[in-house]
Amino acid sequence: MKKRTLVLAACTAGALVLTACGGGGSGESADGTLTLKLVAADYGDKASNSSTVYWEDLAERFEKANPKIKVDVQVVNWNDIDTQVKTMIQSGNMPDVLQTGGYADKVADDLLYKAEDVLSPATRDNLVDTFARAGEVDGVQYGIPFVSSARALFYNKKIFADAGVTEPPKSWDDIKSAAERIRESAPDVIPYALPLGPEEAQGESLIWELGNGGGYTDADGKYTLDSDANVETFEWLRANLVEPGLTYGNPAATDRKTAFADFAAGKAGMLNGHPSLIQMSKDGNVDYGVAPIPGKDAALDSTLGVADWMMAFKDRGHQEEIRKFLDFAYSKENTLKFDEMYNLMPVTEDTLREMTSSGKHKDLEPFFELLPKASFYPLGDTTWDAVSAEIKKSGGTAVGEDPAKVLGDLQKKAEQATADQ
Repeated sequence: MKKRTLVLAACTAGALVLTACGGGGSGESADGTLTLKLVAADYGDKASNSSTVYWEDLAERFEKANPKIKVDVQVVNWNDIDTQVKTMIQSGNMPDVLQTGGYADKVADDLLYKAEDVLSPATRDNLVDTFARAGEVDGVQYGIPFVSSARALFYNKKIFADAGVTEPPKSWDDIKSAAERIRESAPDVIPYALPLGPEEAQGESLIWELGNGGGYTDADGKYTLDSDANVETFEWLRANLVEPGLTYGNPAATDRKTAFADFAAGKAGMLNGHPSLIQMSKDGNVDYGVAPIPGKDAALDSTLGVADWMMAFKDRGHQEEIRKFLDFAYSKENTLKFDEMYNLMPVTEDTLREMTSSGKHKDLEPFFELLPKASFYPLGDTTWDAVSAEIKKSGGTAVGEDPAKVLGDLQKKAEQATADQ
């Protein structure tokens, strides 16, 4: 298989360097062959399951079916993709197709095609309706859902049993009690893996805030990052998990990838996770359980739901070629392959029917049950990507510093972003 991936070590985040690595323009060669630029996030945790493997295979098959269209694939890790894409846009080096975690800020800058402009009617109709609507800004769909997942509590059954913990925690006090028992019985184990580093701060923070009746916005959609409930949440985490040493020494510098790897290696007792942790746990021979997210007083009947997105940029004018590529990428063969590769949940009707009826995905049933009641990020707010980036950078420090000050600073930035839009 020929390699298309841009070498990120060579093409780093400087605008001049990125331009030198291939700027804008039509992308059409002398023989009439056109090149689409695809930038995608990496869902893998090692080279063998990097998303590069998936996208290069898909691109190769697409090119065989469409010999006048080439696809230049660039896969970027989740820690860096927001910064990389922002720099690419600022330097005029925009992709044709981007797959990442948010889309609305690009809508605010009038960079994207409407979904109806780059998807055939059949592909649009095949999208699960709730996710298609979540891709709308002011009633118009720009974000094209790519994959979905929900969060649940994973726990190591052996570690729990050795610590005398007989059932998964339902409340925050249960978490603290279980963590204390784990620390006593297994000093080398991280009782609760709390990843509040830049990869997952926005997700882990919201899970805990929801457990206390908080969240990122109020009923009117206004940001409430420093609400009393949110501040109280971080005060509890600091006093009950961080300061007693029942989690990582510095959660704000700990990424989800680290927490997942520790759990899959039998080095962590419990954590909030999504379905891709299932296969990792099996690979590590971890006997795991899955339970609803514990809230302050009781287990939650809702959870954090996440959808990642595909979007198409107008800058290089490749509307018809993008449509052909996206229709190909959203075929059942390809969406099913990606969802099964990472044990994620589908956003297309045909793949959803396949995964729920095949009998191959019993381990996903708890997540399928949770997703209809899930809470989502404020995806349709055109400031969300900017606000999310700020939460990723500094939100986790609220468990080591004064939560009111950290969240207050984030609230000011969110209000400024809203005022500037």
